[in-house]
Amino acid sequence: MKETVREGSASVRITRGKATRKMPVFYNPAMRLSRDVSVLLLDSMDLKGMRIADPLAATGIRSIRIMLELRKSKVKKVFINDASKTAVGNVKANLKLNGISSKVVLGNESANLFLLKNAPFDYVDVDPFGSPVGFLDAAISGLSRGGVLAVTATDTAALSGTAPRACFRKYWAQPLKRYMMHELGLRILIRRAQMTAASREIALFPVYSYSALHYMRVFLKRSLKASDVDGVLQKHRFVGYCGKCFSLTVLSGNSVSGCGSCSDRKVSVAGPMWTSGLFDPDLADSISRKYSGPDEKFLKTIAEESGIATLGFYDTHAISAKFRKSAPKLDFVISELEKLGYSASRTHFSANGIRTNAGYKIV
Repeated sequence: MKETVREGSASVRITRGKATRKMPVFYNPAMRLSRDVSVLLLDSMDLKGMRIADPLAATGIRSIRIMLELRKSKVKKVFINDASKTAVGNVKANLKLNGISSKVVLGNESANLFLLKNAPFDYVDVDPFGSPVGFLDAAISGLSRGGVLAVTATDTAALSGTAPRACFRKYWAQPLKRYMMHELGLRILIRRAQMTAASREIALFPVYSYSALHYMRVFLKRSLKASDVDGVLQKHRFVGYCGKCFSLTVLSGNSVSGCGSCSDRKVSVAGPMWTSGLFDPDLADSISRKYSGPDEKFLKTIAEESGIATLGFYDTHAISAKFRKSAPKLDFVISELEKLGYSASRTHFSANGIRTNAGYKIV
């Protein structure tokens, strides 16, 4: 049964039902935050006259919101595609419903072919059902210098360690099912995109990343210099997780040299993964300030933690359980760490997590 829903400035006709691969067109209301962030990120970045690609469009709501909510000078043309004829017919109807008749190129073919035929792009949004790896090469090859690639992965079982063999096949890395598994999975996803780009002498740097509900999402900006590729690859490392002090240690190669924070030599190895920053703090702050809605606290937390460029975080419940103590309130721990001169904040990856530059003993 068809119905009209409103999201942001857009109205779209949808068919209600659970999102599955078998549905010719689906609208997932749980992904509204993903679309909100896409619009706010593009609004916050110094990009004008953009050629935008939405190769897996479904209802077309992401592209429609971009055209309606961004300043006209920001968007030159939007390329909307879906392999389903039903989906493309639905997109046409939704464009008409929103009064959009220009700046649009509509396609009905495979996502990769569509990207290769219409490149270059200043923004490409790869938002598939499942893993994005099959679309990365075409998306990256058509990305202009200084352009932004947005990637969504919904196969979180692989990235978070529940399905390690699938992770190794698709992402060429070993995940780790511990309390920080979503951050590590996100870093594995980033490294996979960077490896695909590196084979084309392209360097990608994450400017905004997060994990929410059933998916992981990362925005990567293409460097203006091909010489940055080597620097990116140097930050792809294995890490060791210590179950004794809950710390992460960047390893030399894939050798297990023990924990860097305590005397324990038994560490669990994960990776390779991206071991540098996940956010541009100014961009994270801008997105948080511009947003108004049910996920305000979530985006504010990302903005707060974006200024603390650490690998991993501490789980207060895990530490408290070790000492058989009741877990203290996060705000109290953060306040005490700040009094000692350290940076500390909540992390969006965990309700019990604290991101800080203080070591385990201090925490």
